[in-house]
Amino acid sequence: MIRSKYGTLIPALAQWPVRRWLAAAVAAAATYLVVAVPTDLIDTPLFSREVPPTWWSFPVLGVTAVLTGLLLATYVSREPAAGGEPGSEVSDSKGRFGAAGAIVSFFAVGCPVCNKLVLLALGTSGAMQYFEPIQPLLAALSIALLLWAFVRRATSEDRCPVPRGQAEPAADSRQPAAP
Repeated sequence: MIRSKYGTLIPALAQWPVRRWLAAAVAAAATYLVVAVPTDLIDTPLFSREVPPTWWSFPVLGVTAVLTGLLLATYVSREPAAGGEPGSEVSDSKGRFGAAGAIVSFFAVGCPVCNKLVLLALGTSGAMQYFEPIQPLLAALSIALLLWAFVRRATSEDRCPVPRGQAEPAADSRQPAAP
C-alpha cells in the first residue's frame, strides 16, 4: 500500500522528542519577533509604519512563524549527538526553500512604502501602485515554500540515508602494485 507524504506527516511528528518541539517553539517565537518588530506589526519606538497593516498580516505572520519553527526543528537531531559524529550533518536544498519562504514573508507583511529596497526600485507611488497589490501573493508564496520544505523534510527523514563511501587511503600509504 502506498501512503502519501501527508499521510506520513502525522506519524513523523509523533516521533519527535520534546527537544524538537521546544526548538520549534523557540524558533517560531524568534521568527515572529524578527519579522514583526521591523515591519511594525508589534509597535515599538524603533520602527514606524506609514501604511497601516492589512487584515491578513497577523495571520500570515503567525502561520509563517509556526512553519519556520517546525522547519527549523527538523534540523534538530532526534537523539543527542555523541561527540559530533562525522556524517551526522544534513544538507539539502529543502532548507533553502524554507529560508526563501521566511524572507518573502518579511516583504509580504511589511509596509510597502517603508521598505527601502522597494522604495529604491519603485519609488513611493510605485510601491503603492505595484508592490502593495502583490503582497498577498507574496504571503501565499511564502507559506507555500515553507510548507513544501517542512513536509519534504519531515516526511523524508526516516528514509535510509545514502551510505558514505569509505575514504581512500592517502597516496603515500598505498602499497605499490605487484608486477
